[in-house]
Amino acid sequence: MTSPTIHAPVETLVGLGQIAAGQAPKRMKAVLGSCIGLALYHPRLKTGALAHIVLPDSAGRTGPPGKFADTAVGHMIEMLRQLDTPVHGLTARLTGGANMFGGNGPIRIGEENIKAVTQSLRRASIRVVGQDVGGNCGRRIVFDCSSGQITVEKAGQPSRSL
Repeated sequence: MTSPTIHAPVETLVGLGQIAAGQAPKRMKAVLGSCIGLALYHPRLKTGALAHIVLPDSAGRTGPPGKFADTAVGHMIEMLRQLDTPVHGLTARLTGGANMFGGNGPIRIGEENIKAVTQSLRRASIRVVGQDVGGNCGRRIVFDCSSGQITVEKAGQPSRSL
């Protein structure tokens, strides 16, 4: 008598400035504060990428392409092309961008990240189909390539799907 084979989804933790891409049943996770978790997804192909974007603009600084909103989207598109995924048909979901430092002071990086990612998506003609951004609370997210959904958890609140 043999046991049935169980295929658990492959999970990848996407850290600061990183980008991961894959196909169903892959799942990608991140923990976000002012950073943006940007998921690009092709529903027919069940292929997606998740970027953990730290800053709105590279401004000539070096770093991995996933670190900056102005370089992350293009790099994600290229990673997806390597998985035979066309740009046409991609959708986006955004999470994060919290104001982790409180108040109305000069450090409003979350808001700047939201604006920069939204502009990059608009330039690439990628439609945003869901978002959970802003506020002053960090998030834990899981992006599932099988469904394209992102599960968002915030402290003291029930989880929600985008």
